Amino acid sequence: MINLLFAIDDRMTAQLLTTLYSIVVNTPQKQFTVYVIQKEVLSATPQIEAFCAQMGLRYRPLVVGATFVATAPVTERYPETIYYRLLAQRYLPESVTRILYLDVDILVLNDLTPLYECDLGTDLYAAASHNALSRNSFNQLRLGNYEAESYFNSGVLLYNLPAVRAQVKVAAIADYIQTKKMALFLPDQDILNGLYGHQIQKIPDELYNFDARRSRFYYALSSGQWDLDWVITNTVILHFCGRDKPWKKDYHNRYAGLYKHYALRAQRVLKRSDHDDQSSPIK
Repeated sequence: MINLLFAIDDRMTAQLLTTLYSIVVNTPQKQFTVYVIQKEVLSATPQIEAFCAQMGLRYRPLVVGATFVATAPVTERYPETIYYRLLAQRYLPESVTRILYLDVDILVLNDLTPLYECDLGTDLYAAASHNALSRNSFNQLRLGNYEAESYFNSGVLLYNLPAVRAQVKVAAIADYIQTKKMALFLPDQDILNGLYGHQIQKIPDELYNFDARRSRFYYALSSGQWDLDWVITNTVILHFCGRDKPWKKDYHNRYAGLYKHYALRAQRVLKRSDHDDQSSPIK
């Protein structure tokens, strides 16, 4: 069983389904429970439930209502939902001891199992660092965590939940926000790194958080090895970081066609579930 965690609002339902489709078709012979943190019950809940039923997924909504993040920096680009990954341990069942959080601007291209089953030891999380974007000394100074090995991307986050429940406290997060509010550029990610960066196990980004914007960097870093064919064969998580997103018509990154393929397949599953509902007799 693999536990998956997402945090969305009503604007991101189609993207959630695309990510889920890519996971199921590329991680065969695994069962998934999908936890989705949401402030209020999503208006697309019937569609999500129908899609999950078609794909053999167990859907578990986590409705959080009002939270401390009313005091946190929120913008159109960084909505309230970005903070929910910091609070996940408060809402997940105690029986869940491990879970993988994913942003919904992600495609899973290969089997998630090796990442999900990695040994976390005493670390709170496992995550990747995008070296091209990480000026570590600057981030250490800005965030005040000089023990952190790297600046980690929070879009892929594997939780050691017993350790997280014991050590990650809402009061500490709220205090950090108030103290560092003017220094938070990428709010939730900065908080994660500032408070807990020294307790995050580093995983290779070329495998588990490949930044789709940085293909040329990866190609140069690997002396030409990590090309498109290598990514398709080896990369597990392809992450469409940044402002430009592959579901937009003006997106022309080299992976645009790949994303649109998975998005179309996910919508076909959804349409099939709608057709099945309409053709079923009313009881």
